[in-house]
Amino acid sequence: MRRDTFLKSVAAMAVAGTLPLQARAAVSVKMMIPANPGGGWDTTGRALGKALQDAGVASSVSYDNKGGAAGAIGLAQFVNGSKGDPNAMMVMGAVMLGGIITGKPPVSLSQATPIARLTSEYNVFVLPANSPFKTMKDVVEQMKKDPGSVKWGGGSRGSTEHIAAAMIARDVGVDPAKINYVAFRGGGEATAAILGGNVTIGGSGYSEFAEYINTGKMRAIAVTSEARLKGVNVPTLKEQGVNVVLGNWRGVFGAAGITPDQAKALTEMVVKATKSKAWAEALEKNNWTPALLTGPAFASFVDDEFASLRAVMVKSGMI
Repeated sequence: MRRDTFLKSVAAMAVAGTLPLQARAAVSVKMMIPANPGGGWDTTGRALGKALQDAGVASSVSYDNKGGAAGAIGLAQFVNGSKGDPNAMMVMGAVMLGGIITGKPPVSLSQATPIARLTSEYNVFVLPANSPFKTMKDVVEQMKKDPGSVKWGGGSRGSTEHIAAAMIARDVGVDPAKINYVAFRGGGEATAAILGGNVTIGGSGYSEFAEYINTGKMRAIAVTSEARLKGVNVPTLKEQGVNVVLGNWRGVFGAAGITPDQAKALTEMVVKATKSKAWAEALEKNNWTPALLTGPAFASFVDDEFASLRAVMVKSGMI
């Protein structure tokens, strides 16, 4: 092949995003974070952005926070505004699936391109430091007396902490439809409400509350894991007689309308980022469990999670 023909071919592949990862120049990544600043998706998106740069596969990363409706508002903007963009990503996870099930938004996750699951995590329930309650048993007893008097604070309707609250109610004999759940647009708002004593009990991923738990500003009373989290001295719900276990996970999707080769290149970028020092530091800092899953396996996982969450929500009286 003539040199000029070869160079034109390489240029065309670069424009299309189909060059092998090692042959591509670092790109400018656009990261949609479908939540307000301060929550788990925000932390995950920014940690991934730093890791992409640390791995040398992104020259820069811009972030767009668009909270509301369990991520559905950001999803709509991402689907409609990033179509065909091979360098666009959106953070998502179990919370978005729950929000789609309950909210039935006009856009579908199937319109975007599955790239990778990144982490898994369990939720922790906390009390404000000055709460008159000390344990989950105290909260449950009050809920049995008057379900509406216990304000549960957390992410959007359909979030894992919302589902967990409904599951707890059902398990202890309280009608899940009667729980008083206050949904917030992002982790920052939920944290402020808990610290201010504006809710009775709050729930989220452990990493989001760790700082406040460690400084005594929040009292952790239960985790939704099967066994106690490593290095975390907080009892599980099961230890306290509440038979509820519920995990959370986070991942990334690519834009709608990208080609299989572009999706593959984006996946290779993410995989390389998860091998970086910056990502290892983020995992340790946030107590995240690495749970990398890519390609068709990730797409199948998301489909299975939709079905599983829907079944749990039906059983818990949420839908």
